[in-house]
Amino acid sequence: MSDYYQNHFQTYHQKTFTIDPSSFLEPLRKHLEPGCTILDIGCGSGRDMLWLKNNSFTVSGFERSAGLADLARQNTGSDVIKGDFEAFDFTTRPIDAILLAGSLVHVPHEKLPQVFGRVTAGLRPGGKVLITLKQGQGTGTDKLGRVFYYWQSNDLEALFKKFGFTVLEFNRQVSKVNDKDVWLGFVLEKNIFKRIRRPR
Repeated sequence: MSDYYQNHFQTYHQKTFTIDPSSFLEPLRKHLEPGCTILDIGCGSGRDMLWLKNNSFTVSGFERSAGLADLARQNTGSDVIKGDFEAFDFTTRPIDAILLAGSLVHVPHEKLPQVFGRVTAGLRPGGKVLITLKQGQGTGTDKLGRVFYYWQSNDLEALFKKFGFTVLEFNRQVSKVNDKDVWLGFVLEKNIFKRIRRPR
């Protein structure tokens, strides 16, 4: 699955870079202050990074495919880390907001809680997350050999709550690449827990 993005990064770039991301990025933008820092995890060739940068945010990227990471740097002029989000220590990158636009669609159901906890570990209290995943049941494999894991919104909401996030917005959008796919989009806020002083 991951070999596709390593070996066919130019094809992936050509198919996705010209898509207008405003419809699914706008719900995040309106919850952020200009200039805040955003980490785009699974940034591809930098399409969403460029849109966010053009909307006055300070954006960096994270990408496993070396070819896509190079393209993202070229397309945005921003910092892009080449790494594996299942191994990287995100606590070393304190951040105001995280973008996970389709980034976790290949993560198996049983591994998503662990991965979600890891990639959001550097998010500041009160920070925001935009995450999109495909709606459905079970799994599916496309003609390129990529395995996709499908979700129901209530299952995801329970996961987010477990990790201390509040859902600010939720929407469904038909894919701009394949009209048979429906994307579930969530804007989340990391809860600020106040320490309660116990009487002595």
